[in-house]
Amino acid sequence: MMLQPVVHTGQGTVRGVLDDGGVAAFKGIPYAAAPFGANRFRPPRPAEPWSGVRDASGYGPTAPKAPYPAPYDRLIPEVDIPGGDCLNLNVWTPDPGGRLPVMVWLHGGAFANGSGSVPGYDGSRFARDGVVCVTLNYRLGADGFLYLGEGDPANLGLLDQIAALRWVRDNIPAFGGDPDRVTVAGESAGAMSIGALLAMQSAAGLFGRAILHSGAAHHTLGPGTGRLIGRQLADRLGVAPARRALAAVPLDRLTQAQQQLRADIAARPDPALWGEATRNLMPFEPVVDGVTLPRPPIDAIADGAAAGVDLLIGTNSDEFRLFLVPNGVIDHIPEPLLAQTAAGYGLDAENAIRTYREQRPGATPGDLLAAIATDWFYRIPAVRLAEAQIRHRPDGVFLYEFAWRPPTFAGRLGACHAVDLPFAFDNLHDTAFAPLIGTEPPQRLADALHAAWVSFIATGDPGWPAYDEKRRATLRFDVRPDLEHDPRPEERTLWEGRR
Repeated sequence: MMLQPVVHTGQGTVRGVLDDGGVAAFKGIPYAAAPFGANRFRPPRPAEPWSGVRDASGYGPTAPKAPYPAPYDRLIPEVDIPGGDCLNLNVWTPDPGGRLPVMVWLHGGAFANGSGSVPGYDGSRFARDGVVCVTLNYRLGADGFLYLGEGDPANLGLLDQIAALRWVRDNIPAFGGDPDRVTVAGESAGAMSIGALLAMQSAAGLFGRAILHSGAAHHTLGPGTGRLIGRQLADRLGVAPARRALAAVPLDRLTQAQQQLRADIAARPDPALWGEATRNLMPFEPVVDGVTLPRPPIDAIADGAAAGVDLLIGTNSDEFRLFLVPNGVIDHIPEPLLAQTAAGYGLDAENAIRTYREQRPGATPGDLLAAIATDWFYRIPAVRLAEAQIRHRPDGVFLYEFAWRPPTFAGRLGACHAVDLPFAFDNLHDTAFAPLIGTEPPQRLADALHAAWVSFIATGDPGWPAYDEKRRATLRFDVRPDLEHDPRPEERTLWEGRR
């Protein structure tokens, strides 16, 4: 029988649902006011208080976004719930009267998709294991990351995340969470967001640990690129490059234009049109505006901006294959394009291709491009973040690699981007992930990865040695986890001074 627990927050009282396992869930709680009308394109404002008891049994509205393009619309679970109050969060707790560690989850989606309401992010298993779990929505695309020039508020999506973390600080004790033991965790754009938060003074003190998977502290844009993207978006919509003009565009038309913008960058990666976005193909992402984000995050972290924060950093072995296998592109990469891509990433193309090929006998040009792009996008930024943070937290940084390869797509996906998510949340039962991971994923791997996250959240120790530049300890998660030291050093050293 389902019961209805009640909790009092700073804005009002909420009524959740208690499941048969004793986990209480409270969903759709506003942490900031609806970001529309007078609040459009402005920093988040406090949520309006309410009287009476608010029903928190179901997820709230999600941030406006276009659907994932095919074939990714069937591989990556997505949820769309209409409504203006999209700046909301969800809480799972095993004991509203406790004092438990807290995990705050920031979803991925290339800063243009995703939500905290995806069923795969259900936090019941974390609560089962003694962690209060919070998932949230933040503004996406232009609403979250548009930059038009000096004097304009920038990085509103990051400011939303900070507003949610402040809400957690102020309200999580009512749900049984300890505000002094908060871990912020994220994947892909969520992890890249955390890389930025680590460098932002306005986020200091809101969390003491962080888990970054498939994203680190390198994916930002300079203000010049931000302005280029803003003008390109306005031109496509036929309006002036001004927030008031863009706010008058119907939301569905705006989100479609944002989606088309990304497709245009991929089709014509001209730096004169897109600046730095030609490398990572994301038109909307954090901008180093000099105010909300004063410096490139990796530089600020190297100088001690997050000196007191423990880090657990993970990547997947074959991240970029998600973007090349399902659409068939991997089989149509010519050797000249491989060389051009390696050179575009700043490598000595001939030497780099030879080195990557030596480790992968029989690899096609597409296979090699996937490996090189995986390192540029994900693995090397993870290593650089670890190297930067161990200067200030030598015993508090841990690296791992998720290496399990699903049988889908005839086994060609590899341990690609996003395949780790249902394992970290221990939600393998969620059939929405089946097109990506298959129908019989190994539960023992979910047990191991999830337990490592829970241990880090609770104690700061995931269960293997801390990272240093001598041993470079990295736990390799497969059906049987294995501790490695400095995996693929020949490839790692290729990037020194280049990434």
